[in-house]
Amino acid sequence: MKKYIILAGRMVRYNLKIIFAGKFVWFLLAAFVFFAFFMFQMAWDRVEINEESIYYLLFFPCMLLIFYPVVFGIQNDEDSRMLEIIFSIPDYRYKVWGARMLMVYVADYVILLLFALLARWLLYPVPVFEMAAQLLFPMLFFGNLAFLFSTLTRSGNATAVIMIVLGLLFFIFMNAVDLISRSFWNVFLNPFSRPREMHPLVWQSTILKSRLFLTVGGIVFLLAGLLNLRRREKFI
Repeated sequence: MKKYIILAGRMVRYNLKIIFAGKFVWFLLAAFVFFAFFMFQMAWDRVEINEESIYYLLFFPCMLLIFYPVVFGIQNDEDSRMLEIIFSIPDYRYKVWGARMLMVYVADYVILLLFALLARWLLYPVPVFEMAAQLLFPMLFFGNLAFLFSTLTRSGNATAVIMIVLGLLFFIFMNAVDLISRSFWNVFLNPFSRPREMHPLVWQSTILKSRLFLTVGGIVFLLAGLLNLRRREKFI
């Protein structure tokens, strides 16, 4: 039992180094600079600030925070020659990458809480925990989709290009069609932006379906990525 605890502790420390080392600091800094700049811009221009605008303000930093550890995780393992060791662990897919993904989302959720708390202090009294929780759904969807592509390409740069192109296509398509932009199929749906002509109960139902859709999609992408990791010879 003691050996397993020591091994688990070492794996947690290694995964934390993978998550927070390298370029993650720059992505975190970019997320904060983006957040701070547009927060100042909104206050300077005296635009209407509410929960809807704060959600949009936090959405891009949310995507930046999940981007590096998910997209470059496998490539970092390959560069540091840890893949052979990782693949030697029984059920490595769940013990290593499953645990790593969990740590990534927990860490990013805590950072989002801090950003939302800062927005509450400086701009508008938003519900901090609800705001961060709502942002967790698109983070789960896009983060696990990026993880899936990283297991297919084994290249952080290739995965980054694919995700940027897909993100732009999603954004253009879902905002071009009005019917989709207000439906639960819209992966960018803002739960704090209820259309005036829509009944509150209908809107709550739409939000619930949207979050279920993003959750199920994220789980499917994660499982597909973990299944891809069965092919040991593909990665080593």
